[in-house]
Amino acid sequence: MRSTLFSTPRSPLRAVSVLAACGLVVLVVAGPAAAHITTFPSAATQGGSDLELTFRVPNEEANASTTKVEITFPADHPIANVLVQPVAGWTVQVQNTTLATPIKTDDGDVSQVVAKVTWSGGRIDPGQYAGFHVIFGLLPSGTDQIVFKAVQTYSNGDVVRWIDVARTGQPAPDHPAPVLALTKPTGASTPSAPAPAKTKVKTAAATDSTARGLGIGGLVVGVLGLVVGGYGLVRGRRAPRA
Repeated sequence: MRSTLFSTPRSPLRAVSVLAACGLVVLVVAGPAAAHITTFPSAATQGGSDLELTFRVPNEEANASTTKVEITFPADHPIANVLVQPVAGWTVQVQNTTLATPIKTDDGDVSQVVAKVTWSGGRIDPGQYAGFHVIFGLLPSGTDQIVFKAVQTYSNGDVVRWIDVARTGQPAPDHPAPVLALTKPTGASTPSAPAPAKTKVKTAAATDSTARGLGIGGLVVGVLGLVVGGYGLVRGRRAPRA
């Protein structure tokens, strides 16, 4: 009996329609989850220095462009010595704050730290994203994460506040704040590999001397063999016949 799976001409069209619908559902479900401001890299080491961090800002509006991005730095775990990389088409403004207790660094005490960095004047069009780069001179210790609260402004006046903090055991927030996870330094030094055993390497001179010695020894043995052979022949000729 012939199979009736594709018995009508509409079956391939139906299959394509079903696949397209499934793909649309996946995009709808995955789109909002990925459309928020994140940090790259997402993790670093506590107390580390000279870390280049990128704030990745996607545009989630269909008919508006991102025109302003504000990143607020944590006050409970301040970061010393922040450098901001300029972005073409954008104006950057750095707002500092004075700490009640200075941070001790290898270069001395630091009392002025960054409180907020604002990029404005540029455009992130729909379907695009932009990366805003900073370098941290010294990361804090004693915490497992740094939470940056971000505010994204669009050309149509919409303002999205990415300030919610994810909590363990609770659903993911709709507007999560960008987070940099901090891991403790291992502190364990990597054991050095054992030194390779020393091997004796014969030089060309030593090899040549050995070859010469063997050659001379062979000649001596050959000469002795000829002498012994000649002596035996002479004795054989001088022996009386029976």
